[in-house]
Amino acid sequence: VNLLLLPEVNVALSRAHMLSPDGRCKTFGALADGYVRGEGCGVVVLKRLSAAKADGDRVLAVIRGTATNQDGRSGGFTAPNEIAQRLLIQDALARAGVAPADIDYVEAHGTGTSLGDPIEVQALAAALGDGREADHPLVVGSVKTNIGHLESAAGIAGLIKVVLSMQHGEIPPHLHFKTVNPHIVSGNFPWTVPTAPQTWTRRNGRRLAGVSSFGFTGTNAHVIVESVEDAPRESTASAERPLHVLTLSAKSNAALVALASRFTGHLAGTPAASLADISFSANTGRSHFNHRLAVTGRSTPDVRESLDAWIAGRDGSVLSGAVAPSSASDVVFLFAGQGAQHSGMGLELYETQPAFRESIDRSEQILRAHLDRSIVSVLYEQS
Repeated sequence: VNLLLLPEVNVALSRAHMLSPDGRCKTFGALADGYVRGEGCGVVVLKRLSAAKADGDRVLAVIRGTATNQDGRSGGFTAPNEIAQRLLIQDALARAGVAPADIDYVEAHGTGTSLGDPIEVQALAAALGDGREADHPLVVGSVKTNIGHLESAAGIAGLIKVVLSMQHGEIPPHLHFKTVNPHIVSGNFPWTVPTAPQTWTRRNGRRLAGVSSFGFTGTNAHVIVESVEDAPRESTASAERPLHVLTLSAKSNAALVALASRFTGHLAGTPAASLADISFSANTGRSHFNHRLAVTGRSTPDVRESLDAWIAGRDGSVLSGAVAPSSASDVVFLFAGQGAQHSGMGLELYETQPAFRESIDRSEQILRAHLDRSIVSVLYEQS
């Protein structure tokens, strides 16, 4: 976790000319003129591979090897030790049992300074150049060009970027890079900086990457990460629900209208996108403010048309309004059995809603010892 709460550090770094004047991190570029401070946090779950497989966990990537060392004596606070960086990476490779030429990509520390960047590339060339062919250049990037230097959270940000890149099979572009820093002398070492999305193909059935992170105090760390086999995620529901609910909220009605307009633009540009995924992300990944709307639909065009109608003043299938924080209440499903029931009632909920299905199955387990017949069969088999 990294938060920028006090101005003193910014002032000191500015006086030392360590921060980029234009607020852009231009790692490895000729215009590199300092780094950019950023806020953020990152969380990963680490587990032994054998235990994760035994528990049926979804494994996103495997950490093959790690290494840490100390920068030792260097030319100064802003001049890292190239020898220490080279030895660090070589140690991580040895622990991972990986050859230098097997590494496809390195998520570099890459702060965007005219002195630090050349030293890091020279260390990469020395550690990862052995056996590397010209047709397999090392791809090098830095997430700091996207979100700045998260300092205490910088390493985890780089690791998360690499894991996501492996999952998508694509290396994202490195921003603010036009021409290489003229102080970078890498000899015949084949390396490249991606300025556009780059397909990450598997070599010998896998993708391998290194992640570097170096601390102000001289602590260096490097991690070797390996991809896992691409496997489709198992659906948590046995059938697709017929309708989806998309919820949006904002701090004012005007802001809610603006947010709905942005969503209609996104849905118009991605008509084939999964409405289930869009709805899940919007419903669970955003804060719920007091001005809210909910819209139902079978497809993204359905939802887009309803939102367009609501924006234009026609209600359509959109429910909207303002709520008070104290008005929140629990949601329950009630099947009273007072004449409104019918054969197979709730079957669609059981097939498509994991929480509902889990509740029914739990009741089944509790009542199994007291009944002659499964309650699931009573509820649904005759429908």
